[in-house]
Amino acid sequence: MRVLLAFDKFKDCLSAREACELTGRALTGIHPDWRIEACPLADGGEGFAEILTTAAGGRMERREVTGPRGASLSTAFGLVSVTSIPEAARSLLGLEDTTPSTGGAKVAIIEMAAASGLALLRSDERDPWRTTSRGTGELIRAAADAGACMILLGVGGSATHDLGLGALAALGFTFRPKTSDPVDPSTPAGWPGVLRIHAPRQFTIPPVAIACDVTNPLLGARGAAAVYGPQKGLRSEDHARLEAESARMAGLLATACGAPPSLMEKPGAGAAGGIAYGLMAGIGAQLLPGFDLVSAWLDLDNQLRQADLVITGEGRFDDSSLEGKGPGAVATRALSLGKPVYVFAGQVTASTRPGLHLHAITPTGVPLGQALRDAPENLARSVQQAFTSPTP
Repeated sequence: MRVLLAFDKFKDCLSAREACELTGRALTGIHPDWRIEACPLADGGEGFAEILTTAAGGRMERREVTGPRGASLSTAFGLVSVTSIPEAARSLLGLEDTTPSTGGAKVAIIEMAAASGLALLRSDERDPWRTTSRGTGELIRAAADAGACMILLGVGGSATHDLGLGALAALGFTFRPKTSDPVDPSTPAGWPGVLRIHAPRQFTIPPVAIACDVTNPLLGARGAAAVYGPQKGLRSEDHARLEAESARMAGLLATACGAPPSLMEKPGAGAAGGIAYGLMAGIGAQLLPGFDLVSAWLDLDNQLRQADLVITGEGRFDDSSLEGKGPGAVATRALSLGKPVYVFAGQVTASTRPGLHLHAITPTGVPLGQALRDAPENLARSVQQAFTSPTP
């Protein structure tokens, strides 16, 4: 029996790699003769850099950067040889003409969550007025200094709503104040003091590709503040003010860089508190479909074809999961290949279908806090219970 483990993260409790490792140990204890292979998934958030770097045989480079609330933190980005990236992923990155003759050309993989992520903050520290993406910009600069020919940025799990201005400040953008008083443009709290934005005359940053499956525009009812602001600590009474300041600062950036105002409406511009808009306008970053890129990078389709059984999961699995990315897409693809699929999730509300076996790992009535703490034990127990019965 060849089993493929393709978990995504269980938010706030288990990384994708940890979920795969826990499940693998549980299965080995029950069926030691099974061949178990792990393919942790990454949606651009936590684990994105490590998973893709490890898959391509690269290395992680550690740096000290500015955290989301200004304190210094140690984090890392990945460096992988271009020729180690699967051909399909190279094609999506626009590197399909790369050959071994390019020698040591490398792609840097940066995870915004590792420098400017919501998980880095306590609940009482989450405030989009005072969080910055400066650390993400510092990682981009470090990757450029390390000689990367391209930067792949995953933007899931951000703590910020600064339109990427913090990152741009780290890359040399300057901000003219309305008065002689200094301003900190890297957090929205400092925006009222900004009169004009100045772009650097010359850039030394390689092309930046943003892995992004979010389709939200920057502003409006489906914009960054409306949809993602509350989870980052935005109070409802502050929404209109943040939206207005976001529109003003986005306009100043567009003027500084000659970007069309319509860029604010581009699907995905609102990703990660608008950093997608900021980097598109400021340094010409391009958006790429995140799950498609990760699937190509991990050679997921081939792994699914070779598997006899597929096990996946995440924090919550509902009917919309089967129409989206991550574990839902894994399940849909595997079922289309005639593979049985087992899904383990903290909460399960999806409807079952032939070949799809759904397992909620959290006991009924358990409070969220306890469910998060007990997730490792709950996952291992659920896997053991599901596979102690006769071989599927």
